[in-house]
Amino acid sequence: MVEGAVHDDPDRPVPVPAGYDGFLMPLFDTHAHLHFPEFGSDLQAVLERARAAGVAGMVTIGTDRETNPAAVAVAERWPDVHATVGIHPHDAAEATEADFEAMESLARSSARVVALGEMGLDFFRGLSPPDVQERVFRRQIGLARRLGKPVVVHCRDAHAETLAILAEERVEDVGGVMHCFSADVEVAKRCLDLGLMISLAGPVTYKNARSLPDVARFVPEDRLVLETDCPFLPPHPHRGQRNEPAHVAITAARVAELRGTTLDALGEATTRNAARLFSLPHA
Repeated sequence: MVEGAVHDDPDRPVPVPAGYDGFLMPLFDTHAHLHFPEFGSDLQAVLERARAAGVAGMVTIGTDRETNPAAVAVAERWPDVHATVGIHPHDAAEATEADFEAMESLARSSARVVALGEMGLDFFRGLSPPDVQERVFRRQIGLARRLGKPVVVHCRDAHAETLAILAEERVEDVGGVMHCFSADVEVAKRCLDLGLMISLAGPVTYKNARSLPDVARFVPEDRLVLETDCPFLPPHPHRGQRNEPAHVAITAARVAELRGTTLDALGEATTRNAARLFSLPHA
């Protein structure tokens, strides 16, 4: 996650992305934080805008003891929203035995929980010691394997360590997704070898996207998904504003352009992949 500002007009219409011709191509936002305070006053309107933009499904991502039950509550209220439960690396140092027990209980008791995470390593901000992050990460992968659920992986400035742990903990047994992928084609290859999907977010639309355009072209069609990470990381030209699921259409349009395909074809493929990733009916 990256901090972002809320935008100044939550009721404004979402601009139509380039190439959008009015046909509601299926889209799926695989990583959102709809239960965060930024959506506290207008979530219903946010979801309506997403549906109007063709978003058939969303996953709201838990990150700690407060947000895990909140994510599940949102998913249980809205039929096109699903949830995950996890402990973000920023919060690893605060994790208690009770937190792991509560996370497992939520995952077992609610059919709306489709994955474990957001979990992983973040050595950029270092809000939890690296050894604690690694221990909490391994434990969550183990829980995912016991529950038979995929993992949602956060990685920032820790790709070598993250990939090593994923391999050692046999992530291929359950699969998962490298959320908000931020590395290069070589790292993407290693993620694919581990059985993970690659998720692209708003940064692929930025002028300083670095290796992301190459990654967008490289990832096989059946291993690519899309996300917003909202309320963070809005796509161009909305940087500095609150992000929301409808904006996944803007990211999709850019990825389709990079891949030389149509927005409809990309939407169909990435939605199908999201359904397979999370064991959902094809939306």
